[in-house]
Amino acid sequence: MDVTEFEDLIDRLGEDLSRWPDDRRLLAEELLARSAAAQSLLEEARTLRSALEAPPVRAPGGLADRIAAAAKKLNSDAAEPRTEGETAGS
Repeated sequence: MDVTEFEDLIDRLGEDLSRWPDDRRLLAEELLARSAAAQSLLEEARTLRSALEAPPVRAPGGLADRIAAAAKKLNSDAAEPRTEGETAGS
């Protein structure tokens, strides 16, 4: 097994080698024993899985309302006519 095949198997079978068919798992373990690139791929896959399994990050309460109010204010400020040399906020 080479690193390319190992990466393909991680993509198809997942990062948990214990769930791989025995013949593929044994070859993968041999590759991992001698290849830093394979070790790095496996670590990246495990990190990604961990991130995907983490609970979702929740926005603070009222954030959507504050964003909508700020956008509405920006739109109304932009719609007001200005005199020569005047900028928004002045």
